[in-house]
Amino acid sequence: WSPDSNVLFGPVPELTGYFCCNGIIPGFSQSGGMGLLAAQWMIEGETKYDMFAWDMARYGTWAGKAFTKARVGDQYANRFKIHFPNEERAAGRPVRTRPAYSMQRDMGAVMGLNYGWEHPLWFADEPEVEDTDGFTRQNWWEPVGAECRMLRDTGGIIDISNFAKYVCKGPGAEEWLNAVFANRMPRLVGRSCLTPLISKRGGIAGDFTVTRLGDDEFWIIGSGMAERYHARFFKQVPLPTGTTFESHTEAMCGFNVAGPQSRAMLQRMTNASLANEDFPFMRSARIELAGVEVLALRVSFTGDLGWELHCATEHQAQLYTALIEAGRDIGIGPVGSRALMSLRIEKGYGSWSREYSPEYWPQEVGLDRLIKMDKEFLNKDAVAEVLTQTARESLVLLHLDETDTEASGADATGGEPVFSGNNGVGRVTSGAYGYTVGMSLALAYVKGVGPGDRVDVMVLGRPHKATILDAPPFDADGKRLRG
Repeated sequence: WSPDSNVLFGPVPELTGYFCCNGIIPGFSQSGGMGLLAAQWMIEGETKYDMFAWDMARYGTWAGKAFTKARVGDQYANRFKIHFPNEERAAGRPVRTRPAYSMQRDMGAVMGLNYGWEHPLWFADEPEVEDTDGFTRQNWWEPVGAECRMLRDTGGIIDISNFAKYVCKGPGAEEWLNAVFANRMPRLVGRSCLTPLISKRGGIAGDFTVTRLGDDEFWIIGSGMAERYHARFFKQVPLPTGTTFESHTEAMCGFNVAGPQSRAMLQRMTNASLANEDFPFMRSARIELAGVEVLALRVSFTGDLGWELHCATEHQAQLYTALIEAGRDIGIGPVGSRALMSLRIEKGYGSWSREYSPEYWPQEVGLDRLIKMDKEFLNKDAVAEVLTQTARESLVLLHLDETDTEASGADATGGEPVFSGNNGVGRVTSGAYGYTVGMSLALAYVKGVGPGDRVDVMVLGRPHKATILDAPPFDADGKRLRG
C-alpha cells in the first residue's frame, strides 16, 4: 500500500513488463481513469498525464513496514480532513536522518519530509516549534522572510543534501551521458552544464546539472524525490563496458552557501582562490574547506552568488559546524527550504514536478535551447516531433497585487486558475511571497496572454489582480549570479 494516497501505480522496477495498479479507495470515481492510464503506460511507454503523485517510485526501500503502517493509519484517519498548503504530516517520522539532524533541530529547525529524509523547512527562534496549518500566511511566514532577507543582504547556508547525486565514470562515461541527456556534456574538466532529460512523449522528464570531474568522471545532480523515477530512464540506455553509474545520494551531503558575502566568508575557510577570475560561474573544483574535502560547484538555486559544497556524509556535521561558525560574525546563518522556494521564484527558476514534468514541452518551459539535435539521445525522435509544433502555452512569472494578497492574507501556492476576463487562460504551478523584492509572485502556465497583460489569479477562490512580468524581479541580468 502507498502510505499517503493508498495507491500503487506504475511498473515494478525489479521486474520487466510487470505493472501494478491497485489500492484505490474510491474505485468507482477513479478506477476507469487509472485503467486508461495504465494501458497507455503499457502500450505507449508513458501516460498522457504526469502521474508522479500516484507513482510507487516516490518511495524507496526506506519505506519499510513500520513507516508504511503509520502512514496508512494516518491516511485513513485523516482522509476526509481539510488539507492545507505546505502541510507536513508526522506519522512514521523520522525515518531517514543525516548527521547534522540533531544540530539543526537544536538550532530551531522545523523539519519537513522529502523522499524519507528529514530536512529543515525553516528556523524558529527556539527548538520544538511546529508549523501551523492554514490557507493564509502562517507562523513560518515572517521567519522565512527573515531568512530570505539575510541571504540577499549578506548570505545564507542551505542544506541541499536532498538533491539526488550520481557519479558516472569509466571510458564510456561521456558517451553514455550524451546518449541519455539532451544537452551535450561538458568537454573540459571543471565545467558544468544544465540538461533536460526527455520523456517518451517528448516532454521534460527531469532537469540535471552535470559536471566534468576528470577525463572519464562526471558528477550529476537531479531531483532527490525523483531518484527512483529517473532510474527508469537511465536503465533504458546500456552502460558501455568498463563504465559505472552509481547513486551517491546517501554517501554524500551538501550545502549551498549563497549571498553577496558568501565568497568573503568561504575564502576565509580555504586556501583555494574563489575570485571570479579563478572560480567563475558554472565551474567546479575539489577543495579543502575548514579541513573537509569538498566538491565545490559555482551554482546556486537561489539565483544569487553562491557555491554548492558537497562532502562525504560522515563529514556533514563537521562542515556544517564550520560554516555556521564562519558566518556568525558577518550575519550569515542557516536558511531552510521554504526560503529557497521563495528565492528561486524571485529569479523565475522552475522546479521539477511543479514547472518541469513530462506533460510540458521544452519550448513551453524555455529549455529547448539546451537540446542538441545534432547528436543522438534518449527519446530524440519524440522531442524532434514536439519541437516542430507551436507551444500550447508558456511558463510566465506573475506579480499579484499586494493590496489583494494583503487583504486575503494569502499567496498563491500552486493549482490556482488564471483568468483573463471571463476566460480561463492557465494555472499556477508554484507561488510564494518574494520577500526581498516586495512582491507576491507565482509561476504559471498560460495561453493567449503575455508580458504586461493583466490577469486574475483565483487565490482562495477569489480573483486577485496580477501582471505578467517580462523579466524576473531579482537580478534579471545575472550580475549577482555571475559576479
